Amino acid sequence: MQENKEGTMQFKFSVDNNTKVQEILKEVYAALKEKGYNPINQLVGYILSGDPTYITSHKNARAIIRKIERDELLEELLRSYLEK
Repeated sequence: MQENKEGTMQFKFSVDNNTKVQEILKEVYAALKEKGYNPINQLVGYILSGDPTYITSHKNARAIIRKIERDELLEELLRSYLEK
């Protein structure tokens, strides 16, 4: 994270980190779906609140998603949406 001349914070993530975020999202999505949850609703709840209980502990999904910051999740989701 860097600050520019205007005082605006800039986030920069590497390509490797983007791949990591994608892999984690896929793993967590699959675990939520397998347990019968609506993965989109659960992930949105987690991202908005920061409360890890929105994510099941099935297949260690809760611990896995906590390896990355919520802002990284949002950036990857936004990047993926806008690039497609």
